[in-house]
Amino acid sequence: MVLPELALRHWVLLIFIGSALFAHFRGKLRFGLLRSLTDFTVLIAPVNALMYLFSRTKRSVYIDTSEFPALLPLQKNWQIIRDEAMALAEDGQIRAATDYNDIGFNSFFRTGWKRFYLTWYGRDLASAMEKCPQTLALLKQIPSVKAAMFASLPPGATLVRHRDPYAGSLRYHLGLVTPNDPACFIEVDGLHYHWRDGEAVMFDETFIHHAANKTDQQRVVLFCDIERPLWTAPMRWFNRLFAKYIMAAASSQNVEGESIGGLNVFFYYGYKVRMQGKRLKAYSRSLYYVVKWALIFGLLWLIFW
Repeated sequence: MVLPELALRHWVLLIFIGSALFAHFRGKLRFGLLRSLTDFTVLIAPVNALMYLFSRTKRSVYIDTSEFPALLPLQKNWQIIRDEAMALAEDGQIRAATDYNDIGFNSFFRTGWKRFYLTWYGRDLASAMEKCPQTLALLKQIPSVKAAMFASLPPGATLVRHRDPYAGSLRYHLGLVTPNDPACFIEVDGLHYHWRDGEAVMFDETFIHHAANKTDQQRVVLFCDIERPLWTAPMRWFNRLFAKYIMAAASSQNVEGESIGGLNVFFYYGYKVRMQGKRLKAYSRSLYYVVKWALIFGLLWLIFW
């Protein structure tokens, strides 16, 4: 029994490494190999590999929104959505996370990016139901919308180079209030796009991307996760199950009192550990990397051996 158990663990390790390498070499842009293989996206690399393999959309950076006719009501009613978003913005409700309880915001979006959540993988936020009833009513008509928020990129703000972890969705942006200027842009796998009022764009967020607003006007978009169309009913069922139990656990809050998902609770305490790591790195970079790699290899040993 020992040999088959070892063989199974080795196969699992090979699947993880193969999936991580596939994600690393996918696209024109890539991080350094060490960063790619120690990135948290490696944890779900096998899931993402299945999403890519069974995807019904073209394997391209940007996806034509005409392939998603169900989203047309959002674009047709963009001014209604804009008005609710701007009422929030004027009231200071589109804002940064108030604590380390938003894993996406605190990981990637620390340099000026602001947000107001509307719905998140099966949960409509109470503050959104109160403040944005028309937008939520439109979103509820479209089952493929799994998460949505208003996202603001103020003048001078940037979004650092990153890749989102989950390939079971595609990213949809609908321009609401934008500079309509190439100096306010997103670049996905090296391909440039700048937002325009009333215009929608869709892209694969698991490619490396970054954004910047180099104008003197803010940019506000409706930001949605759209379920990736997949071949075969079992894969669609698996994707929805993963979203329901894993992605839903990354829910955050707009105001005090709204519930926080388990992943963000874990992130809150994990970030405290990370701060200790930063102090150690400031004290001794050599010691920091010795401890870091010892923990990584120790974890791999526990999992696969």
